[in-house]
Amino acid sequence: MSNPITDKKQQVTYLKERLEMFLEVLDALDPETAELEDIDRLIQMMDDLEDKMEQFNAREQ
Repeated sequence: MSNPITDKKQQVTYLKERLEMFLEVLDALDPETAELEDIDRLIQMMDDLEDKMEQFNAREQ
C-alpha cells in the first residue's frame, strides 16, 4: 500500500489525473452501444473520486 498523499499540490494533481481518466473513458464511450456495465463503471469512477476528495478534506482538519 502506498503512503497517503498529504501535500495539497499532490492531492490536486491526483484528483486532476483521476478526473482526466474519467473524461477519457466518457469520451470513448459510444452512446449507441453502451451497456449497463459501462454506466456502472462510470458511476463507480465518480464515487471513487468523491471518496478521495472527502479523504483529502478530512486530512486537512
